Amino acid sequence: MPLTRQQRPLYEVKAGLFKGLSHPLRIRILEILSAADEVGVAELQTETGLEPSHLSQHLAVLRRHRLVNSERRASRVYYRLADDKVAELLAVARALLLDVLASERDLLADAGSLPTLPAR
Repeated sequence: MPLTRQQRPLYEVKAGLFKGLSHPLRIRILEILSAADEVGVAELQTETGLEPSHLSQHLAVLRRHRLVNSERRASRVYYRLADDKVAELLAVARALLLDVLASERDLLADAGSLPTLPAR
């Protein structure tokens, strides 16, 4: 069933959330922010090892997709998660990742039971 004119903008916003999550460093930034009430840009730079311009670009994507909020105080900028549900989403994603990795480990162990191939 195709999307209606009313549904399309809703799905676009939802897709935007996933776009905001679609880079490993943005996920790491969100994990850092989920561990604190707020984090300054300097600390984010230290934690991620990103150049200031790259960090700024990633933070702009996260702001654009409403995953983080920022606040300027004097010459410093601080970031926080826009909603506690972002931290919940990260926790669910981590649990899913661990499940996927566990099943892959099981597959790797099962690969040992494959018949041997003739040597060349």
